[in-house]
Amino acid sequence: MYASCTSAWRNLVYACDSESYAARLGGSNPLALTPNMEILYEDNDILAINKPAGLVVHPVPQLAGYGTGPDGKSVSEWFVNKYPEAKDVGEKMGEVERPGIVHRIDRETSGILLLAKTKEGHKVLKEQFQNREIEKVYHLFVYGNITENYGTIKLPITRSKKDFRKRTARPAFAQGFGAAKEARTDFAVLKRTEDKSATLVEAKPRTGRTHQIRVHFQAIHHAILGDKLYAPKKPQLLDFERLALHARQIKFRDVSGVEHTVSAKYPKDFQKAIDMLH
Repeated sequence: MYASCTSAWRNLVYACDSESYAARLGGSNPLALTPNMEILYEDNDILAINKPAGLVVHPVPQLAGYGTGPDGKSVSEWFVNKYPEAKDVGEKMGEVERPGIVHRIDRETSGILLLAKTKEGHKVLKEQFQNREIEKVYHLFVYGNITENYGTIKLPITRSKKDFRKRTARPAFAQGFGAAKEARTDFAVLKRTEDKSATLVEAKPRTGRTHQIRVHFQAIHHAILGDKLYAPKKPQLLDFERLALHARQIKFRDVSGVEHTVSAKYPKDFQKAIDMLH
């Protein structure tokens, strides 16, 4: 199943011919890979890369508790070095420049990230994200046995009152949790470990809330393996030394309106975990 990159949803077709370089986080420095960042798709306006785990998308104010990657590196830094003519493409976050950035994935998440090389490319992608027209597919390992083969998690998400870094998912009728925003994640189980300690899942976030997949699965008592923020007391399983979340596929339209489906192979740690299921 996994070698042919088939999906739980038959209408998804994975592009499996791209070379993957993403390495197991514990075995190499992701920053060493940035000069040869794997490019999955590129035209005059839009770029899709396979971000290695451990590399932050862009620097944000230190007061927000994040900062940049090790040595101050980030995807945005790699982008402006490779495409200096695109340094003014994008929108600021406060005083922080974010060249090329249209959306984000977490530092420890590996996989596909779209970037804009031109202002037209940025505009087209931004509109698709705002209108929820871009389809994203993630693969993840969660703790425990999800008994349902398919499901939908519909829980509004708001900021945690206890930890500013975190988000909280609660039923819509719950009181005292601030202004929660609607959030929906569809999922399908791909594989379960024999001892039922972990489940491999394919997830489609239908909304784009911060930490949405992490928060939703934590809310149904199946936190993602290696999630030090939402499951800090959980044991290490399947040799993961980082968040077991991979941005597997994305579907978008270019500036001419042509639809593209781009996929990223698993990094070594993810593929190793899958092989351990057989």
